Amino acid sequence: MKKYISPGGWFSLKLPPGWSEFEDTEESFLFYNPDNWCGNFRISAYKDTSPDYGKQSIAYELKHNPTSVPVKVGTWDCAYSTETFQEEGAWYTTHIWVTGSGNLSFECSFTVPRGEDRTTAEGIIRTLAIRKTGAPKEIIPIRVLEIGILNMAYDWASTNVKKTLNKDFTAQESDIERLQQLVDGNRFKIDQRQAWESIGLALGVIIENEMDGMEWVSVIDGTHEYPALRFRNTKLVVPPAYLIWGKVKRKEPVNLRTEYEKIRADVEKLLNA
Repeated sequence: MKKYISPGGWFSLKLPPGWSEFEDTEESFLFYNPDNWCGNFRISAYKDTSPDYGKQSIAYELKHNPTSVPVKVGTWDCAYSTETFQEEGAWYTTHIWVTGSGNLSFECSFTVPRGEDRTTAEGIIRTLAIRKTGAPKEIIPIRVLEIGILNMAYDWASTNVKKTLNKDFTAQESDIERLQQLVDGNRFKIDQRQAWESIGLALGVIIENEMDGMEWVSVIDGTHEYPALRFRNTKLVVPPAYLIWGKVKRKEPVNLRTEYEKIRADVEKLLNA
C-alpha cells in the first residue's frame, strides 16, 4: 500500500495497489484505481479549536442524521450511513463515515455501484492516522497539489521561452540551453523567487524525460512540502526548485547544463554500483 499525506500534514492514510489521488473539490481529496475501478473514496478533514471536536462531530451526526448508526472501523469510532442515487441510468450507493479524534474531524465516503461492498474503503479508513507536529521527513508518491505546481512551472517556461526566444519548449535536453538563455538574459531580479523556482522545475521536467528511473515525488518536511525527483527507490532525491533558487539566493552562478550533468553522473554511479 502506498502512503498519502494530506497538504498541511494533518493526516495520512494508505492506498491499495493501483490507487492514486485525483483532482476534486477544494474541501476533499479523491482517490480511486483508474485501471480497475471499484469505487471513489473521498475524505474531507476539518480542524477546530475544541480538543474533542472529533467526538463532537460523531455525536452530532448520530443525533441529527436519523439513518446513521455507530460503527467501529479499526480503531476509529464512526457514525455510518448510506445514500443511494441514480446517475445516467445506473444506480450507485455512497457509504459515509463521520469520525475524528482530538481537534480533527473526518468525513469519508465511498461511492460504488449499488450492491457492491464497502470493504475496500474500510481498509483505507483503518490506516487513517493523525500526524503529529514534528513528524520526520517523508517522501511519498506525488500528490495532485505538486502536480499542479509542476504544470504551472511548465506553462511558465513554455510561455517565457516562446515570448523571449520565439522557440517552443518541449522539455527535451536541447531545451536546457533555452532555459539558460532566460537565466543569462538578466530578465529576472534576484528576489523573483517564483521565476527561479519555475526554471528549476522546468529543468526537473527535462531530467524526468531524459533519465530513466527518475520520477516525481512529494517531500513532506515539517511545514515544507515540495515536488522533488527521486531515482527509483534510492536516496538520490533532487529538489530542482530549491536547487536553482538556492544558488540565486546565495548569489552563485547558475549553470543548468552543469547541474544536469552532475545529476546524470549521480544516476550513472548508482546504476554501476
